[in-house]
Amino acid sequence: MIVAPGTPKHPQATALLKQSHALMQELFEPEENYFLDIEELCAPNIRFLVAKDGETITGTAALALKDGYGEVKSMFVDPALRGMGIADALMRALDDTAKAEGIKTLKLETAHKLAAAVKLYTRHGYAECALFGDYEPNQTSLFMEKHL
Repeated sequence: MIVAPGTPKHPQATALLKQSHALMQELFEPEENYFLDIEELCAPNIRFLVAKDGETITGTAALALKDGYGEVKSMFVDPALRGMGIADALMRALDDTAKAEGIKTLKLETAHKLAAAVKLYTRHGYAECALFGDYEPNQTSLFMEKHL
């Protein structure tokens, strides 16, 4: 498995992102969903990563370059392949990408009910923090950060 820069417009990456979006729409109200659509993930301030096993994309992650920090977005691993270290590899690649960009703080928004995601982020050094950016307060979101 490798993690490398990719494009959200690759058909396999797009399929994973659509799975992720469908899951978020199933679990949360529209105003509680903050995922970026495919076009937004193509913006110049986004570093989009894919995990690959051979020619198969198995996971996605993105780093949004913000003023003073980087934000983790679009973390998703093919549900059939979870537990194989793909998410950990993506998290390490996000750290490396942030460091290469000179970013010293990473932040993210997730949800309390996404227990596996919270566990992953905690394992990678993230801790709960205050609301940030242009997020609106709600009963669902959990905000986390880590200093590199």
